[in-house]
Amino acid sequence: MEPQGGGDDGRPLVEWAFRQASMSFSVFGVDQRYLRLNDMAVRLMGIGEDVLRGRVFPDGVPADVDQRGTVDALRDVVATGEPRHYEGYNRAPSEVHEHAWSLEMWPVRDPAGEVCAVAMAAFDSSEQYRARQRLAVLDEAAVSIGTTLDLDRTAHELAALVVPQFADFASVDLLAPVVRGEEPATGPPDAAVVLHRVAHLSTVEGSPEPVIGPGAVDTYPAYSPPARALHLGRTVHSGSGEADFERWMASMPSRASRINGFAITSLMAVPLIARDTTLGVAVLFRTRPEPFGEDDFALARELASRAAVCLDNARRYSRERITALTLQENLLPHRPPRQSAVDVAFRYLPSDSRAGIGGDWFDVIPLSGSRTALVVGDVVGHGIHASATMGRLRTAVQTLADVDLPPDELLAHLDDLVLRLGSDECGHAAGSEVGATCLYAVYDPVARALSVASAGHPPPVLVLPDGATNVVEVNAGPVLGVGGLPFEATELELPEGTLVALFSDGLIEAAGQDPDEGTDRLRRILAAPHTSLEGACDETLAALLPRRPADDIALLLARTKAMDARHVRVWDLEPDFAGVAAARKHALAQLDAWGLTEVGFVTELVVSELVTNAIRYGSAPVQLRLIHDDSLICEVSDSNPTSPHLRRARIFDEGGRGLLLVAQLTNRWGTRHTPTGKTIWTEQALN
Repeated sequence: MEPQGGGDDGRPLVEWAFRQASMSFSVFGVDQRYLRLNDMAVRLMGIGEDVLRGRVFPDGVPADVDQRGTVDALRDVVATGEPRHYEGYNRAPSEVHEHAWSLEMWPVRDPAGEVCAVAMAAFDSSEQYRARQRLAVLDEAAVSIGTTLDLDRTAHELAALVVPQFADFASVDLLAPVVRGEEPATGPPDAAVVLHRVAHLSTVEGSPEPVIGPGAVDTYPAYSPPARALHLGRTVHSGSGEADFERWMASMPSRASRINGFAITSLMAVPLIARDTTLGVAVLFRTRPEPFGEDDFALARELASRAAVCLDNARRYSRERITALTLQENLLPHRPPRQSAVDVAFRYLPSDSRAGIGGDWFDVIPLSGSRTALVVGDVVGHGIHASATMGRLRTAVQTLADVDLPPDELLAHLDDLVLRLGSDECGHAAGSEVGATCLYAVYDPVARALSVASAGHPPPVLVLPDGATNVVEVNAGPVLGVGGLPFEATELELPEGTLVALFSDGLIEAAGQDPDEGTDRLRRILAAPHTSLEGACDETLAALLPRRPADDIALLLARTKAMDARHVRVWDLEPDFAGVAAARKHALAQLDAWGLTEVGFVTELVVSELVTNAIRYGSAPVQLRLIHDDSLICEVSDSNPTSPHLRRARIFDEGGRGLLLVAQLTNRWGTRHTPTGKTIWTEQALN
């Protein structure tokens, strides 16, 4: 049955279909002049067909529509005779979203097959375009938010993504415990919320400065949109004219005055929730005519969810970093110990990378005979585990140093300890390993001698009094934890006033530079004049390190001193008991010369006991040495390596009380083994 009004050839029906089509349909000549437009095209153009016919495209097209691309596409269809697909976009000044148009163009041919016109159908693909935009934003969020484990940086990345994509202002505020790396709590629903501003961004020309800038704290009343979003755990939408919004603005005159002249049409407060924990809130403002819609709410929630996970990761990292840093600082020395061999200054800088705090450490350990041990080490790995291992190794070094082991022997014992630690760790966590490097040096101010041994650690740098610099040629041993390989000590004599620099590899390998190049730069910096050792430390770090070092840095500077003959006396004694009386006589005479007569009685007893034991149980030669330092040091040496042991004599024993008496009369005593035997030493305080 033929439709009413239709002719035999159906031409009126075709005309009606053309006119009433739901998409914009136009026909152009080969010279881009309008030939026909259907009702939808006329409606979109806003100009009647009779006016447009004969005019050249893009006459009549609104100025905000992409015209050049469409014109080129029409010409291309005429030139090639091939269909074209083209996407066009436009945004009216009063709109917030772009309109997307999908244009299909194809040639119209005459019976001879020549192109005589071009037909164009335009489809409104705005929804599909916006959906693609949202997916693009989410894809961008996956790579642009959470690039670091820094709270401030992550918050700024979120703000930078939403402004100006679909917001004109954005701020990110976090609860106070989150900033400290702690577990947050929002409080009761009717309570005000204290928030820390971590990010704020606006791209509106002439926009005011934020009332609450990054790093500041603000209190949000319970009825304000940010506080409601936190308490409810969902997005809160508000805007001008709404009671709570106006009340919130009025509660802070400075905020109201800042936004005067900027009509906020819509506000969205989105809680930042990760792992069922509310961290803070992102507040988005619009001054555009079109308020936030459901699509914007969904996108904002998705972005906030992703950002919240990154912020929570940063919070957890901050907490671990703060814990590791606190542990590290408590395990490292806070002030140099009292000793007279060297003047020292030191610095420790934690790394600023996501790997966490490392295990670098340093130490200054007073030894017997006015000597001082200088130590720098670096534990493999980062985090709390590395800090704890560092503390164990530092304690072990101090214990071994107290036994007065030579540097090479001390590192050998430390290597055994690291092997045991590694075995213990592997027993608890498969694949766990413990490794470290260490440089151990002992300086003797009497002999002005430095003895150095290294376990895979960079050698020290020396700056001589004349300004010349060199790197100590240390026979570097293996890294601690390898086991089975020996360590060697390097001995050298230093002029008084020599600067000895010990450091971890992070100082000379900062910013990825070659270690040799870093060492050369360090030598030049240390050779330059400095007001003090403290100043030299600061200037060295400032010159060699980037603003955010990727590895821990330990730096220890020591300027050597020397003890001359006025403070040290040595006597060779006969290996018979007649030498005991001579030793007492020499000691008392020297104490009188030093003005230390008041300690003569105790010193006489100590010298008598130590020399008697050396003659009775030791071997020749026997030597007595007195050192006048901050304390009075008495040393008796012999060639027998056997060490005496302190014991308590029983009531009827005739001997065995000598060392006990020495230990009670002096502040410290001990045994130091030497290549030729041993030395028994004591220290007496001089007040």
